[in-house]
Amino acid sequence: MSAVTSTTSLRSSIYEHVEENGRTYHRFRQGKYMLPNDKQEQERLDIQHAIFCISLGKLHLSPIGANPQNVLDIATGTGLWAIEFALQYPSARVLGTDLSAIQPEELPTNCRFEIDDAEDEWIFNEQFDFIHGRALLSCFKDPKSVFQSAYNALKPGGYFEMQDMIFPFRFIGDPPTDSALYKWMQMIDEGAAKLGRPWHNVPHYKRWFEEVGFEDVVEAKYYWPLNAWAKGRYYKEISVYAQTDMLNALEGLSLKVLGSQGWTPEQIRAYLPQVRDDVKNTRVHCYCPIRVVYGRKPVD
Repeated sequence: MSAVTSTTSLRSSIYEHVEENGRTYHRFRQGKYMLPNDKQEQERLDIQHAIFCISLGKLHLSPIGANPQNVLDIATGTGLWAIEFALQYPSARVLGTDLSAIQPEELPTNCRFEIDDAEDEWIFNEQFDFIHGRALLSCFKDPKSVFQSAYNALKPGGYFEMQDMIFPFRFIGDPPTDSALYKWMQMIDEGAAKLGRPWHNVPHYKRWFEEVGFEDVVEAKYYWPLNAWAKGRYYKEISVYAQTDMLNALEGLSLKVLGSQGWTPEQIRAYLPQVRDDVKNTRVHCYCPIRVVYGRKPVD
């Protein structure tokens, strides 16, 4: 258990939420994370979990062996990854941490959740065999410092894996600079940077893994079409999930980031239908690049 959790978990206010513009957000460390935590967002996170599993064909790529012992899932969200990992690996004791208490109460006996902030100093009672993080591009001011914390918390020979999305998304051919989708991504990218949590760090993950000391670092690449423009049954299926994920994320992303740039909720909600139309337009060949980076802490 982390020091932060041990001093705060008994305070019922930690489990309350803050309401803004009809959406709810975490109260613990209020404002650090830009997206909501309400039912609508939880359903989106579960869709996102499904698309990662379809893309990778498994929960992780790290070669952790058949019997991991202590496993940590940082910024666990609804906890689906941690729960499924615990079921798949009965040998493991799985801990999921997050700013929001939105995880289910009925859990496998080898899985538990705590309210904690991965940007705090990591103080745990045990070291981990495997640490996992997913879709955290919007979470951290300094991702490399979080990677260093993960390195320090691993047993020698343990693995750390990050699964994430590159933002802004890319286009096949010349980007449609006059489209609402392109302009929205540029505004979100600029706004997030001004808020001190830039979203364009994912291409640096592999280098940062190596710089903090991980060895045998691997970077795997995938992509998600945002609609059915891509050919083939696999990408058609991926695009259904990716489009649903994107459409459900637009409002939550925009309310915080564009709101901080002076947009009113009414202006944001009036603009988003144009962006949604572009996401669904098969003539707009937009895709989300995915990177899975993992590395091993040296045995020495």
